[in-house]
Amino acid sequence: MDRLILGDGLLGTELVKQTGWDYISRKKDGIDFRNIDSYKDHLFGYDEIINCIACTNTYDENKEENWDTNYKGVVDLVDYLTDKDMKLVYFSTDYVYAKSKKNASEKDVPIHDANWYTYSKVISEPYIELRLDKYLILRATHKPRPFIFDKALISQVGNFDYIDVVSKIYIDLIEGNAQGIYNVGTELKTMYDLAKQSRDDVVPTNEKFYDTMPLDVSMDLNKLKKFYDKK
Repeated sequence: MDRLILGDGLLGTELVKQTGWDYISRKKDGIDFRNIDSYKDHLFGYDEIINCIACTNTYDENKEENWDTNYKGVVDLVDYLTDKDMKLVYFSTDYVYAKSKKNASEKDVPIHDANWYTYSKVISEPYIELRLDKYLILRATHKPRPFIFDKALISQVGNFDYIDVVSKIYIDLIEGNAQGIYNVGTELKTMYDLAKQSRDDVVPTNEKFYDTMPLDVSMDLNKLKKFYDKK
């Protein structure tokens, strides 16, 4: 199975580090994800395309940037892959459940947080599902290690973890030929619990950094557990 990673940001770099898979990026190859003509020739010969390119500033109010990168760029890639014998791996976010039920499963209806980032992720997912026969959509949050903020919420809970930890799960799912949508994460914890794992000086707080920041993005991980039970 020949795999190609798009992007060398936090996620793409970690996946390359752990796997050695091929990758292309703006810095290395001069590609522009918003213009598929700048990179489509690089896709030839691969069985699986792993898109790690995204506008990831969750509360950025620039809707055009989120639209161009997180939706339109994905649409163009999906259109290119349609009717080709290639699989797409797409990284969504647990924030698609921000206003959904607690401990949401993949079958629950995602209700996004009030920001353009999560909205662009929510609308990209069904386009992938409708257009492609082979795809893997991963809903998760991965944080850089060590924790980069000086404060962390003790009131926010979820299945988030550090990039090196969550990437191992991503890789297992990719190499295990998982299909469809998967919630990805580890045990339920507060953001402060996570922060303490890598830094001793992080200050606990109950004050949300943004008014719309969700406090519960817990997910049902039973589908992921069943994947590992079958291995």
